[in-house]
Amino acid sequence: MNDIDAWVWWLVAAAALGIPLVVTAMPEFGMLAVGAVAAAVASGFGADLVVQVLVFVIVAVALIAVVRPVAARHRSQRPQLATGVDALKGRQAVVVERVDGSEGGRIKLAGEIWSARALDTARAYEAGEEVDVVDIDGATAIIM
Repeated sequence: MNDIDAWVWWLVAAAALGIPLVVTAMPEFGMLAVGAVAAAVASGFGADLVVQVLVFVIVAVALIAVVRPVAARHRSQRPQLATGVDALKGRQAVVVERVDGSEGGRIKLAGEIWSARALDTARAYEAGEEVDVVDIDGATAIIM
């Protein structure tokens, strides 16, 4: 196997690792593909097979060790700007029509009238009371 063949095979391996990256959206395959490209570069500079494999392993493992924790931390963070119903959770509202746990009622939340029910089924809120929105269940605000 000459030097040209080796770097070509590394690029074929990188392309082959790119296919499952696209199909499965698992970034680890992309990191392995980058390791294969690094090994192709090492082969292009005349490194022997052992060095090529070491470059592949070192680059791939380093990327996985560094990028995966950063990506996991990024994925677990809540978005800084809450939108939709997430933006309504934790806001205050005013009871417009008596709200209780069984029949529900109406509140004014963010300038709109919403159906609502009490989180505590034994509690009732009268018109004019300020309440906190705990959750949104479909088109119904859960208040306390």
